[in-house]
Amino acid sequence: MGISKQGLKDESANLSNTSTLKSDFNSETDTIDEGPPPPSTPGPIPFEEGEKVLAFHRDRIYPAKVVKLEYEVNEWRFLLHYPGWNKHWDEWVGVDRLIKYNEENVRRQKLQNEMQKQKAPKPGRRPLLGKQKGSRRRKQRSDLLDKDKGTLSLDKSASLQIPSKLKMQLIDDCEFITNLGKLVKLPRNPCVDDILSKYCAYRLKKDGTMAESVEEILRGLRSYFDKALPVMLLYKSERQQYDIVIKEGISPSTVYGAEHLLRLFVKLPELLAFANIDEDTHMELQQRLVHLLKFLQKNQTAFFLSAYYSMEGAEASTNNQETS
Repeated sequence: MGISKQGLKDESANLSNTSTLKSDFNSETDTIDEGPPPPSTPGPIPFEEGEKVLAFHRDRIYPAKVVKLEYEVNEWRFLLHYPGWNKHWDEWVGVDRLIKYNEENVRRQKLQNEMQKQKAPKPGRRPLLGKQKGSRRRKQRSDLLDKDKGTLSLDKSASLQIPSKLKMQLIDDCEFITNLGKLVKLPRNPCVDDILSKYCAYRLKKDGTMAESVEEILRGLRSYFDKALPVMLLYKSERQQYDIVIKEGISPSTVYGAEHLLRLFVKLPELLAFANIDEDTHMELQQRLVHLLKFLQKNQTAFFLSAYYSMEGAEASTNNQETS
């Protein structure tokens, strides 16, 4: 999770248009009355017997094999075997526990499992980016989703609303790298560490004090960036550059800048979807991230490049200098 173009797309496809479904059904069977098929009729089989898949189990993702499948109570069920594990761990799961075994999902698996290995937070402190145990005030994920306002949600299909000017920045970023063969010139100045430090100074000057929760969020964001960058924030054409500039002991947050930090915001909902966060923490985290995005937009000209370079030094200009 380099960042894929899917991060720049609107993934809220509406699959509930029953009139379209009826029309398609009617065109094939003119002599049959309109109406959905009987509830007991199986739909397309999402996974085949013998297929290698990735399965969610608690807070981790494991490779598995579909041993058997059956259709009951209007849904497909799959018997999984986890290679290398005793058959005692074989289990029946629904389709919501499975994803396809492909390159992108394998990267996602590695990142998710790596993040679960992080040390638990110190006692008495409430983690704002990561897993929280023992909460008495958890609600269903659906309760935390606010689609009308476009705010951060823990639902996998939701997204963190990005200001329109920063969306254009993402589109230009994708265009220059994938279509024009350009690269971000590294190291960046300011780098991600610098930007987060500037945000701290900004909040301190504005509020007169620095809330501990803000510092904790920024530490978590920096950690997420360093771990996520090589796994899901790079295009294929950027990987060779990464291998050259990032050596042992060098953190990506000291080399990369706002361009790649913004890509992280596209992926954050996907990463946070697997963190158990109570409602109060969720609301605070949401507000802090939205505020940080506004800070990036306010300083867009200073933080983002107005020129990308090819390996030979050719330059491609953006429109960052346009009037606000």
